[in-house]
Amino acid sequence: MSDGLVIIGGSYAGLQIATSARDFGYQESIRIVSDEAFLPYHRPPLSKGWLTGKVSIDNLPIRGESFYRTHAIDVILSSRVESIDRATRTILLASGDRLGYDRLAFATGARPRPLRLPGGELDGVVVLRSLADAQALAEGAQGAQQVVVIGAGFIGLEVAASLVSLGKQVTVIEAQDRVLARAVSPTLSTLLGDLHVGYGVRLITHGQVSAIEGDGKRVRSVLCGDGERLPADLVLVGIGALPNSELAEASGLACGNGIVVDALAATQDPLIVAAGDCALHPNPHAKDMIRLESVQNATDQAKTAAATLVGRVQPYEAVPWFWSDQYDVKLQMVGLSQGADRVVLRGIPENRKFSLYHFRNGAIIAVDSINAPADHMVGRKLIAAKAGLSPEQAADLGFDLKSLLAI
Repeated sequence: MSDGLVIIGGSYAGLQIATSARDFGYQESIRIVSDEAFLPYHRPPLSKGWLTGKVSIDNLPIRGESFYRTHAIDVILSSRVESIDRATRTILLASGDRLGYDRLAFATGARPRPLRLPGGELDGVVVLRSLADAQALAEGAQGAQQVVVIGAGFIGLEVAASLVSLGKQVTVIEAQDRVLARAVSPTLSTLLGDLHVGYGVRLITHGQVSAIEGDGKRVRSVLCGDGERLPADLVLVGIGALPNSELAEASGLACGNGIVVDALAATQDPLIVAAGDCALHPNPHAKDMIRLESVQNATDQAKTAAATLVGRVQPYEAVPWFWSDQYDVKLQMVGLSQGADRVVLRGIPENRKFSLYHFRNGAIIAVDSINAPADHMVGRKLIAAKAGLSPEQAADLGFDLKSLLAI
């Protein structure tokens, strides 16, 4: 009797691997093992609609329970995998139960990077990755007035915007010289930083945190490196994420900043794949191996992983794209802008509707758009088609970008 496919992780990637495997004709059993108590759910709303009360828990599941029944996908919730024995193709759960597998997939995602400082364990010091995290954040926000956000990445800025809309006083501390320093250009950093300041956020760049202080149990303030003490009823730590690759590494699989896979999402074990935030992979749009944290990557790479599991050859070649909503600004990013040697502007920044086109050696590699969804959509197609867009054409509002796609 076949042990079928076991997927570790109830993430976007985990569910997509299961779904695509069925779509590709996989007939054996499929089991998703998740250490969370919830069926796979949408995560982007956690820092936005969920926090502000516009999205309820009923709106979060990616698929309803009937989908799993119809597709014969078993989801084992609140179950942590303790170890993997590749020689016997068995998985040991923390409960002591063992599961056999014929094929195995890692969709274990990533976890918040911890803040290793005095006071980090106090009540009211939270992170945001899971629904349980989001519930703790929302509960803490109810009674809080002064909030400190440590880290001006996407999570930190989205949460800051949400809390400001709820009437909270928010301070954001960023160690770099600008917000989103590792993700966007200085032009976008300036716009987004000014946006938050305009809404009343106090933004501290080049900031350092020495300690988080409390009354013995709950957080009361944040002590900065320069000696300033910031009152805080709630502290969100958003300083990056670490891949959940320890299980794979302990089983002997190659790992670096994630589980090492090839263009087919395969590990060095022919029976095992990995996809999503946990996977370190070669990407045709990057210069080197890369680990991407996005819904798009999780979904598209999972489709490749499922194809590999059923014997299909379907290399992962999708153009990366991301998005972030902050106040009345929608940031959409396509491609990877690192290594660009020229950036041109299309539109008018003062109107908060423009795009930045990134070029390397004369070729378009990325487009970052603010409230310009049409630019984003055509940008996806231009990069995928390796269209011959010139910097001059990109900057010319009178030039029809779509005309390059018809050639």
